[in-house]
Amino acid sequence: MVFEAVEGLVEEHAALEKRLAEPETHADARLAKKLNQRYAELSSILGAYRHWQQLGDDIEAARELASEDAAFAEEAETLAARREDAEERLRRLLVPRDPADDKDAILEVKSGEGGEESALFAGDLLRMYTRYAERQGWKTEILDATESDLGGYKSVTVAVKAKGTPEPGHAPYALLKFEGGVHRVQRVPVTESQGRVHTSAAGVLVMPEAEQVDVEINDNDLRIDVFRSSGPGGQSVNTTDSAVRITHLPTGIVVSCQNEKSQLQNKEQALRILRARLLQAAQEEADAAAGEARRSQVRTVDRSERIRTYNFPENRISDHRTGYKAYNLDHVLDGDLGPVLETAVEADLAARLAALES
Repeated sequence: MVFEAVEGLVEEHAALEKRLAEPETHADARLAKKLNQRYAELSSILGAYRHWQQLGDDIEAARELASEDAAFAEEAETLAARREDAEERLRRLLVPRDPADDKDAILEVKSGEGGEESALFAGDLLRMYTRYAERQGWKTEILDATESDLGGYKSVTVAVKAKGTPEPGHAPYALLKFEGGVHRVQRVPVTESQGRVHTSAAGVLVMPEAEQVDVEINDNDLRIDVFRSSGPGGQSVNTTDSAVRITHLPTGIVVSCQNEKSQLQNKEQALRILRARLLQAAQEEADAAAGEARRSQVRTVDRSERIRTYNFPENRISDHRTGYKAYNLDHVLDGDLGPVLETAVEADLAARLAALES
């Protein structure tokens, strides 16, 4: 039975509680954060387990009393239904999670087919994610951006950080990772004089933000070039070579940043993005090595697929992976993204449960 695993977690929870009470643990902020995240996860599991056990005891007591009072038989049935719900919740909590689910996230939004209209849509997506982050109480920070002539984005990279220790499954990466893929928009572009509906697309890449301890970068593996920042239309927006381009020689990954005024700040931002990309690449390599079953447990979303359509004339949003469809596109673009993401989370959880029970 899956629930047998809970017994071992009780000991781990007690050991963590003791360790978190030690002052020296909090001298290392990263370690304290990691231990707090695991403690919160185990607390949720053990709380659900005790609730499930208590309901079992209550059902037994109600059945014993049913011989004296028929009302207790009805109560036992009600408790049994509640225990089934509690059992399902516990099963979900015990499903192995993506190790990166407790991390913050870095999103890259890039315009695709559709030219200027695609860049404007990339800006709409950025606004949607920042508004959603606000609703979640998260902090967003633009790390790098290349604007288009009409105020959209050819490319924009934003960091999304939670405040404090989020509940298990509610950290930025755990929810936003399902946004990775191609987003298609259908609407009348501002550049269209005939009023015809056009289709264009933008791509989204979501990565867990890596701590320095997650990814080791050797300075000898980096080629760092500096250049002058440029704005819409290619004009120079800076008189010094403050923009930075970093090439990771072993993998060929290239990252550039030009948002900050100083070369040092741009280098730091570029390294943040590079660490996230290297961590992402390492995870995908590990998933591939573990085979198809492992991949289905870790991620059910193909980042290269067309995942969603935003139809402005009908005010409709459609998720092609889960079949979700709603006619409140204006609300979704204003940050009401929760119901859309919930269907992706549920689909991923169902795949994990199926893999666990097969």
